Amino acid sequence: MATQISKFSTLNISAYNVPDVGDFISLTQMAASQGGQDLLTEWLKNKNTIEFLEVWEKLNNPNFNDSACQTILMQAGVNRFRLPVKKWVSETNAIGIVARSGRYGGTFAHIDIALEFAGWLSPTLRLYVISEFKRFKQHEGEQLGWNVNRLLSKTAYRLHTDAVKEMLAFDHGDDSKYVYASEADLLNMAVFGQTAAEFKKSHPDFKGNMRDVASVDQLLVLAQLESQNALLIKQMASKQERFNYLVKEAARQLESLKKRPLLKNAEHK
Repeated sequence: MATQISKFSTLNISAYNVPDVGDFISLTQMAASQGGQDLLTEWLKNKNTIEFLEVWEKLNNPNFNDSACQTILMQAGVNRFRLPVKKWVSETNAIGIVARSGRYGGTFAHIDIALEFAGWLSPTLRLYVISEFKRFKQHEGEQLGWNVNRLLSKTAYRLHTDAVKEMLAFDHGDDSKYVYASEADLLNMAVFGQTAAEFKKSHPDFKGNMRDVASVDQLLVLAQLESQNALLIKQMASKQERFNYLVKEAARQLESLKKRPLLKNAEHK
């Protein structure tokens, strides 16, 4: 049976669904909207991108060939390195990103990966794609319980906890829960300016946490920083180095989101 291709209502971006895997979004069209196909090529040759794809596949694909992935990672970083999607798929058995041919051809990726690419292109574009994807699913009438907050944080949260487990918490035994809490508060301080305990103390009657009352902008930046902190952890940056970077990056991204040029332009179409 042919794959049913759909399009977002206000974006020229195609999508289709793979049963038991999820929705796939056109990275080719996303790149074209921001400047051209070369952007996708640059993203795919980035070592951080390959590490992200590796973690996604480990979480979602039991047949992923990690040894082949490690070989590719060793090649990444030199100027001549390129990673065609077909090479990545054929050598690692990856399922999260595919190259399609034909009338609706191009590079497509699972929504988790597509949002990471959108964030790499522009934090504002990531927010716009999330908003459009939510409308797209609602328009289809699928009762899947889509929630912007959950979509913003799901994949980045898994990447972050995986990195903490692998690099920081593995040798702490019963104290590992404090390592997770400490890393969560590193992000809380960068985005919200306070720890979870400080928020609880100032809101003693509130049943949730600060993330439950955060703005979409704050959740978007938090998701971005979770991905970035995961990579910094794997690169063995110190906690102070990571905190200094995250504080500056949070301020930069929040300021960028205030402008929202993509959203403002879309409103006039």
